[in-house]
Amino acid sequence: MTVDAMLLAALGAFATHGYDGVSVNALGRELGVSHNLLHQRFGSKEGLWYAAVDWGFGGLADELVKAADPTLSDPLDQLAVILRRFLEVSADRPELVGLMNLEGRETSERLTYLYDHYVEPLTSPIGRVLEHLAAEGRIRPLSVRAFLFLVAHGAAAPFTLQALARELDPSDPLDPAERAAYIDTVVDVLIAGIRLDA
Repeated sequence: MTVDAMLLAALGAFATHGYDGVSVNALGRELGVSHNLLHQRFGSKEGLWYAAVDWGFGGLADELVKAADPTLSDPLDQLAVILRRFLEVSADRPELVGLMNLEGRETSERLTYLYDHYVEPLTSPIGRVLEHLAAEGRIRPLSVRAFLFLVAHGAAAPFTLQALARELDPSDPLDPAERAAYIDTVVDVLIAGIRLDA
């Protein structure tokens, strides 16, 4: 059992059941490893949560940094590229938004950690781009909060809420062709919806 497999399973468990609903013993049984192995590796359930969060959200941060295309000079085009990559990663790792849906419901040390280490560092540069584009009259004024909720908890929802997505439309939201068409549509609609210079 690799560390990556353990962290992916832990991230999925925390995103599904919440921190209080996860049993390290049950997770160990599910993974086919001893309870002691998880404790030796991560120290505690809290240590496992932080390790899983750093593994998952660190990967998201890396992907968004890689999405930055130095050949694009138009900040609106750059925003579209980052938006597209965020949705692709959200489809690959629906646990990330799922975890935020749970942790974002109440103030806690875990939410503060997520915000300080991942949400704020990833959204702050986007906020500067939004402010720049609004000041130039290219887009309607839009707060980072509005943009984040539209994208992470709106556009990415079919990947996290797959059962509901299938009730609304029987097609599989994770089918590669369906996923690509959906992401294309969402990026086009969101960018068209905020731009003023169409």
